[in-house]
Amino acid sequence: MEEIDLTDIKRRMDNSLEVLKTEFSGLRTGRASANMFETINVNAYGQVMKLRDLATVSIPEAKLVSIQVWDAGNVSLIEKGIHESGLNLNPQTEGSIIRIIMPELNEERRIELAKTASKYAEKFKNSCKKC
Repeated sequence: MEEIDLTDIKRRMDNSLEVLKTEFSGLRTGRASANMFETINVNAYGQVMKLRDLATVSIPEAKLVSIQVWDAGNVSLIEKGIHESGLNLNPQTEGSIIRIIMPELNEERRIELAKTASKYAEKFKNSCKKC
């Protein structure tokens, strides 16, 4: 009979839970959140980089995101990364600062959000079954 290693199971389940939390925090709800931008990739300096490695993301108001780009040459690349992220956001550039006003959620977006959250939860459930 195979022995069960509970510490390994707990470690794998904790890792799965952390991934789920990260995925949920990246969902675009009606409020601005810096976590939404954690998964955005940007092609800069000849490689794919995370947005957080190229700029500072701040939330000055509940519906406003401000991105301070460190190298002005990367502003258009970061804008492109935001457009390609699938978050349906429209960045507005002023020099080396990118501002994004969070749009209100409509019914279509809420349904899409619920489906995405359900997909994340199902993936988590399946990963826990493998533990």
